[in-house]
Amino acid sequence: MTEELVGGFSIDYPDPLWMQAVDTLREQVTSGVLRPGMRLPPERELCGRLGISRVTLRKALTKLVDEGVVRSSHGRGWYVAGEERNEWPNSLESFSETAARMGLVPTSVVLSAAPQSASLDDAEALAIAPGTLVFRLERVRMLNDVPIAVDSSMIPLALIPGAGEVDFRTESLYETLVGAGLDLAHAETTIEARPATDDVAGHLGIAVGDPTLVMHQLVRTRAERPVLVSTVRYAGDRYRLRTFFARAGSHGAFGAE
Repeated sequence: MTEELVGGFSIDYPDPLWMQAVDTLREQVTSGVLRPGMRLPPERELCGRLGISRVTLRKALTKLVDEGVVRSSHGRGWYVAGEERNEWPNSLESFSETAARMGLVPTSVVLSAAPQSASLDDAEALAIAPGTLVFRLERVRMLNDVPIAVDSSMIPLALIPGAGEVDFRTESLYETLVGAGLDLAHAETTIEARPATDDVAGHLGIAVGDPTLVMHQLVRTRAERPVLVSTVRYAGDRYRLRTFFARAGSHGAFGAE
């Protein structure tokens, strides 16, 4: 008898269709076709690809949730679980530089990129007059196509008059500043935990209220000139900051007492 196939699955195979779907999706995760943090295709598309009903698909996905392979985000879909936490050092380097050092591919989805007048708070932070034109850039930062953070940055437009012509989907804002002759030296940084707002949750593929790490930075040149203000909202389970502490007067991590 000719073996009948349903969406690539055999109805004569010992395992039921939902279990065959489990095996197929698990294998794609294991092989790296579906990477940690990635959103699975919509249920309708998955059903079409696998040739199974939505009831069968959900039974398979529920099994994968129980195994810790995927997770569900209410109202937003299904995601590959077990996100790798990307470690950022305690040195001042751009998102792109960190990604390259880690062997990852950085890209961005540009949400907005336009000049605007500096508010009183903006002007105070950047040591410019209120109303001075600044360039505000908001992006979803990606590593290997996985959304990691929502980045809102602002610089005085006079520093890079042609900023609006730069393709920040792939170009680094730090490198653009350095290319304009600015010697970026250090940053005042604060990090705090905050629940994800609706818009941030949508961009990062997490649930509203999920934890995010919010990093506020003011970057200065060696001449202490403030040139960049940024607020970066990281998905809490995809980010880890690595730092180093030493006691005052010690001679190193293992200094003599």
